[in-house]
Amino acid sequence: MNTILIAGGGIGGLAAALAGTRVGASVELFERAAEFSEAGAGIQLGPNVMKVLYAWGLQNALARVIALPQRLQVCSAMSAAELGVLRLGEAMLARYGSPYATIHRADLHALLLTALKDSDVQLTLDSEVSSFVQDSDGVTLHLNAGRQVRGDVLVGADGISSRVRQQLLGDGAPVVTGHLAYRALVAQSSLPERLRSQQITVWLGPQMHVVQYPVRSGEWLNVVVIIEGCASDDVNDWDHSADAAQLRRHLAGATSHLQGLVQAIDSWRLWSLRVRPPMRGPHEQAQGRVALLGDAAHPMLPYLAQGAGMAIEDAFELSRALASAGPAGLNQYAARRWQRNARVQARALRNGRIFHASGALRWGRDAAMKLLGESLLDLPWLYAA
Repeated sequence: MNTILIAGGGIGGLAAALAGTRVGASVELFERAAEFSEAGAGIQLGPNVMKVLYAWGLQNALARVIALPQRLQVCSAMSAAELGVLRLGEAMLARYGSPYATIHRADLHALLLTALKDSDVQLTLDSEVSSFVQDSDGVTLHLNAGRQVRGDVLVGADGISSRVRQQLLGDGAPVVTGHLAYRALVAQSSLPERLRSQQITVWLGPQMHVVQYPVRSGEWLNVVVIIEGCASDDVNDWDHSADAAQLRRHLAGATSHLQGLVQAIDSWRLWSLRVRPPMRGPHEQAQGRVALLGDAAHPMLPYLAQGAGMAIEDAFELSRALASAGPAGLNQYAARRWQRNARVQARALRNGRIFHASGALRWGRDAAMKLLGESLLDLPWLYAA
């Protein structure tokens, strides 16, 4: 039986732990925080991701917390004109065998944590990774306070500022993009009727876009506003009241619906988005007995709504590879995952340019979407995997 050491207790780390238990591995997970928590924001779960979560037996738990929008609508942020629609609901289920869902990030994290507490996984808090040493027989993980643990493989799921990645690849910090994400969650009951929604709506504007969708069985609305060209040196800095006023100024030229939505929400959190170039080879996914997963391996912009999805796919493929070949399976894992992750990273970057287009590119985008609609918005290469 393999012993898997996991650095990081976010969604990717918990998914890797759960996947490991499903194939009979012994799992020890180390989280640097003193308690498990996840910042409040929404996540979109495409059919490719739901398929994995269902394979882990999480259907009933998911049903209690997800929302199942019936359509994804793309609109102009400036005129409110509808540009295109992708049917979700039964259409997505029939096409791909699993639904397209939306969920509160904290609900997904809690759901995975609950599933793990029913297993034999060792979950250790207040344990920060300082370094590791790998050899032909395994990996020794060095933690704070001089503690050491030994395992067969190490999974770095410790996020965009991964210490495991820095020791393995030594490629420096991710790049600040100049894109700021304002995120908010609001109870639908607190909004005027005209601002409530049970569908996904993407509003496209010059150097900005807005995404809104229901979470928590549709009772809450998740809203994300991304503004381009507003770099911040402090990626962890936010101020709720200042952000709300600043955001309203950014959206001064947007449609009245968007302005009304932003004005109806008082509390916002602000992130400066960081990214790495698309993966360039399997060595960025695993080397020897050490693997990277999720944001530690392939941080991406949220313009394809697949950041958490790729981490969950990573976890599933990692467990399959270890089950079939033991520690040597990390080579299989890397070979199977890096190109897909690179494609998603590249497509997210491309979508950012399209979403935020102005001038002739914006006109061409709108014309193509009105003409081709669902055929542009549907992504069989992604959802059918």
